[in-house]
Amino acid sequence: MTQTNDHTPAPDEDDPTGAYKTLLRQVIANRPSGVRNRLAQALGKNKSFISQITNPAYDTPIPAAHLEAIFEIVHFSTDERTRFDNLYARAHPRHGRAATAGTQMRRHTVLLPDLGTRARNREIDDLVDDFMGQLAKILTRSTPRKKAGKP
Repeated sequence: MTQTNDHTPAPDEDDPTGAYKTLLRQVIANRPSGVRNRLAQALGKNKSFISQITNPAYDTPIPAAHLEAIFEIVHFSTDERTRFDNLYARAHPRHGRAATAGTQMRRHTVLLPDLGTRARNREIDDLVDDFMGQLAKILTRSTPRKKAGKP
C-alpha cells in the first residue's frame, strides 16, 4: 500500500476491495465523531461490523444493500462517491452497480420476510440487489433521461 502525505495508506488499486475499504475509512475519518455509531445503528449492526467493513485487512466485503445508507450517513462528496463506485465495481463486477454508477438514483425500501437465519436472509438480499442492478442497467440503457423541470 502506498502512503498519502497525511501518513494514511492510500487505496491499493491492486486490491479493489481493500481500496474501497481504505477510501471509506478515510472519508469517515474526516467526518464528525459519532458517524461510526450512527452507521452501525442505521445498518442494524454492531460497531465491530463497521470496523470490519472499513479495515482493508479483513476480507469482509461491504454488502451492496448497505451502500446507499453508507453514502447517506457518511456524506460522500461527488468525487469520493465516484471513486468508491469505481472501486466497488472493480471488486464486485457481477454486482451490476457499475451500470448505475454516475446515474441519478432514488431510494426505495422493500420489506422482505425474515427467513430465520443470517445466511438465508443474505441470500434473498443478494438476489434482490442483483435483480435491481440488472433492472436499473436495462432501464438506463433504454430510457432517455429527461431534463430537470421538463415532464
